[in-house]
Amino acid sequence: MARTVRFHEIGGPEVMRLEDVEPGEPGPGEALIRVDAIGVNRAEALFRTGVYIEPVKRFPARLGTEAAGVIEAVGPGVTEFAAGQAVSVVPAFSQNDYGVYAERAIVPVSVLLPRPDEVDAVSGAAVWMPYLTAYGAMVEVGGVRAGDVVVVNAASSSVGLAAIHTANRLGARPVAVTRTGDKRQRLIEEGAAEVLASEEDDVPGRVLALTGGRGAEFVFDAVAGPGVTELARAVAPGGTVFLWGMLSGQPTPHPGFDLGMPPLNLRTYTVHEITRDPERLRRGAAFVASGLRTGAFRPVVDRVFPLEDIVAAHRHMESNTQVGKIVVRVDH
Repeated sequence: MARTVRFHEIGGPEVMRLEDVEPGEPGPGEALIRVDAIGVNRAEALFRTGVYIEPVKRFPARLGTEAAGVIEAVGPGVTEFAAGQAVSVVPAFSQNDYGVYAERAIVPVSVLLPRPDEVDAVSGAAVWMPYLTAYGAMVEVGGVRAGDVVVVNAASSSVGLAAIHTANRLGARPVAVTRTGDKRQRLIEEGAAEVLASEEDDVPGRVLALTGGRGAEFVFDAVAGPGVTELARAVAPGGTVFLWGMLSGQPTPHPGFDLGMPPLNLRTYTVHEITRDPERLRRGAAFVASGLRTGAFRPVVDRVFPLEDIVAAHRHMESNTQVGKIVVRVDH
C-alpha cells in the first residue's frame, strides 16, 4: 500500500485526504516510481475545485502531474528506462488517468526525463514544468527574439520566474507585473528589467512609455479575465498576448473589438503542447538542461512541505504570497 492523496468531492484544500491505496503494477508503456518530491501546480487546485480546462470524471480522484523519484518497476515492452533509475515526471497526462501525489505512483514512461545524480529530488520536481512552459511559449511557438520586450504577469510564480530567466537568455527584455510592490526587489534580483505593480501602476501606460510608444512584442498572461483588455493596450502592432493561465477564474473577452480592432494576436497555450509532442519535448529538455548547466536557469523553491501537510501546501499556494515553486517532500 502507498499513502496517496485523493479527494471525494469538489472543494477547497480541505477535501484532500491521505489514504492507503494499492498502486498496482505498471502496464505496457508505464513505470512504477517511488515518489520522493512533488511539484505543486496551480492546475491541481483548479482541477480540485472543478474549474480546470477538463472536469473531474470520477471519484475518488487523484492529483499531481510533477514529481521526482526513482523507478521501482517498468511495464512490459519498456526498454528506455529501468528499475533503479532516478527520473523526473513532467506534466503530460490527464489527472483523470494518473496522479503523483503519493508515495508510489504509476505514470506513462513518455512523461519521464532522466534525472542526473547532481539534481536532487526537490530540484527535480521544481524545475521542469516552469521552464518547459516558458520555453514552449517563448521559443517554439512565439519565436521571441533578442531585443523584444516581453511582459510577464504573475511574475513571482514559478512559471513567471522561468519566463524572466528565459527572456534574459534569449536577449529579450522582461517586464515583470505583480499585484503590489512588495516583491519588486526580489523580481529585480531574478532578472526583471522593470517591475510594475498592477494595483499601483498604470501598466499599459508604463509599458508604452518604456518602449517609446511601440508596446511589447509579447505579453504572457497567467491571470486572464477582464484584465486582458488592459494588457492588450500595451502590445505592439502585430504583437501577441499568450493566455497561459486563468488565475482570475473569470470570463476572458477578446480585447480586439474594444480596442478598435488593432493587429493583435491572442493565443491560448499550455505546456502540454510541448510535453505531449516527443520532438518538442526533446528540444525543450535540451534547452532547459543547457540553461541549468550554465547557471542561467535554476529551480526557485519557495517552501517545502511534507506529504502529510498537503492541505497546508495548497493553502499556501492559494495565498499567492509565494515566490517560486512549492514542493512537497515524501519521506519513506
